[in-house]
Amino acid sequence: VQLQAYGGGLVQPGGSLRLSCAASGINFRLRVLSWYRQAPGKERELVASITAAGRPNYADSVEGRFTISRDNSKNILYLQMNTLEPEDTAVYYCYTLDRGSGYWGQGTLVTVSS
Repeated sequence: VQLQAYGGGLVQPGGSLRLSCAASGINFRLRVLSWYRQAPGKERELVASITAAGRPNYADSVEGRFTISRDNSKNILYLQMNTLEPEDTAVYYCYTLDRGSGYWGQGTLVTVSS
């Protein structure tokens, strides 16, 4: 199983980024997929998740600004992040639970700063 997250970078406040997570070795279309983030000095937190049926769920802090989606034909998970704030600065990880085991991507750094 491999999850590879990419798309992070430096963006100004109010800007946008799209993160992607390419998955292999799992039955992608059947799995709940999630994005987590970990800011410096803070615990890792759930940002958004999406069910196999495509139903999303968001943390209150990103509701209305972030959109999680999935492409089952390409085995890719996305996170569209709009109206970014300095408080969104963190390493972002994709995650899934497959056959009883949890798998993390390697993380991609998002820095929101002017």
